[in-house]
Amino acid sequence: MCNHSRNECAIPPISLNTVAGEVPTDVQASGIRTTRHAIVVLLGLFVCGSFLVIYSSNRDQSTQSQPYRGEEESRGKQRHTQPQSSLLHGYINFIDHKPLKIHCKNCALVTSSGHLTGSNRGTEIDETDCVIRMNDAPTRGYRKDVGQKTSLRVIAHSSIQRILQKRNELLNVTQDPVFVFWGPSNYMKRDGKGLVYNHLQLIHQILPKLNIYTITRQKMLYFDELFKRETGKDRKTSNSWLSTGWFTMIIALEFCDRINIYGMVPPTFCRNPHHQSVPYHYYEPLGPDECTMYISHERGQKGSHHRFITEKRVFAGWAQRYNIHFYQPDWRPESISVNHTEYEAKL
Repeated sequence: MCNHSRNECAIPPISLNTVAGEVPTDVQASGIRTTRHAIVVLLGLFVCGSFLVIYSSNRDQSTQSQPYRGEEESRGKQRHTQPQSSLLHGYINFIDHKPLKIHCKNCALVTSSGHLTGSNRGTEIDETDCVIRMNDAPTRGYRKDVGQKTSLRVIAHSSIQRILQKRNELLNVTQDPVFVFWGPSNYMKRDGKGLVYNHLQLIHQILPKLNIYTITRQKMLYFDELFKRETGKDRKTSNSWLSTGWFTMIIALEFCDRINIYGMVPPTFCRNPHHQSVPYHYYEPLGPDECTMYISHERGQKGSHHRFITEKRVFAGWAQRYNIHFYQPDWRPESISVNHTEYEAKL
């Protein structure tokens, strides 16, 4: 291997006898040895360069195949995921534009599902290092089932009005939570026409100490690209609208070593004619049925629809590779085996 610091890769000069007549034998031998040494050094440099090119190429391909930033690919099942850095790029502070810095060993990702009603999982959830919630899902009045701790809350542009209405409860700074807002790029414009940006300005004026972060345009494009790569469906041409759960799961994968998900059913759940009927949201007991909502969105063709079941199939696949676990209902992705085409045909 070449050592540039010691100049071992330099080719020594070849000195030839320019005196007319036959070159002495010892000079010839010296010249041959020098020439051979130069060839060996050149071959060494060529091998070094080829190795670096191959390594760089393989690394680029590995990075492109990663489902989230910082993940280490592995063959087979990976039961532990260790983010390489607590600095998350693609999520910037609303005021100083610095990237989000967070890392947790164990995370509880609490959904808004009616399956959480009567679960008595609150204490278990609150004992987790970090608790992740979504949109305007409340804790007040539901502590026994969903806990009260919040470390990070992911909020869609469509939920900002409800967040403002419940700001005294949901935008509570006593626990110093992080709030990540997402929305279409035109909603994030800072020219006075960005609806989300204007609302965030208002929130900052009311609560200047709130930890507000937004998702960059580049990161939003990455979420779309990942959806296409994992499902084979282009989000725009398939009239699909990514759910807050999609964003939240990927964010959690970036900063959590282990993720316990509460309230997410397996992708085949609604296919069972005897499945348990629960409300779509635990805090709206008279709201629409969860499976009815899932199936109607999965079948929807006109307009934009969430592909809840499609996303759950992706999550089940990730759980077979990464440290993801499902509770309430409790299920393991190993037990999920279904022909996707056949399943979609039965919806």
